[in-house]
Parts: sequence; C-alpha cells; structure tokens
Amino acid sequence: MNVYDTANRLAYEIQQSDEYKQYKKLKDSIMADVNSKQKIEDFEKLRYDVQLMQYTGEGKDEEKAKKLEEMYAMLVQDNQIKEYFDLEVKFNVMIADVNKIIAEAIKDVL
Repeated sequence: MNVYDTANRLAYEIQQSDEYKQYKKLKDSIMADVNSKQKIEDFEKLRYDVQLMQYTGEGKDEEKAKKLEEMYAMLVQDNQIKEYFDLEVKFNVMIADVNKIIAEAIKDVL
C-alpha cells in the first residue's frame, strides 16, 4: 500500500470521527454567531500571546495570564462555549495521539 493512500485514508477517517464531527458542527455554529465568535477570537489571541511569550523565553506576563484566566472563566459560563472548548480538547487529544503513534514509528530515523 502506498503511504499517500494511507495518509488520505487516515484524513478521511479523522473527518468521519465523532471527535471531528462534533467539534466541527459546534465550531461552525459558534462562528456563525458574531458575538461568540469575537469573544473566542479575543481569547485565542490572548492565549497565543501568552504562549508565545513563554516559548520565546520572555517569561510570564502575570497581568496577561490573569486576564486570560478571567476571560476563560467568563466564557465557560456559556454552556455552548464550554462544550466547544471541551470538544476542542477532545479533538486535539486525538490528533496528538495520532501524531505520537507516527512519531514513535519513525523515531529511529529522526
């Protein structure tokens, strides 16, 4: 079997998974709501900024970290947004597991 055929089959199977379908359906619904979309985009931008500061060694900006926690606490009060975050984590865990399996299989050449 060709590795590209296998990769395409894996991509298809990911799209058919419950994790993908549930996450995509809710994400599409939330992103259709301008208010929810803006709140999530603002949260994601701040989360990215905080993570980038940590990865680049700039340290942790306590003010931004506190604001991020406050934003998250506010957002998860909305049941739909909380479910969105939960499904996002579930989907990302699945993708991380798949990546780990692939990395483990090729670790002897990396």
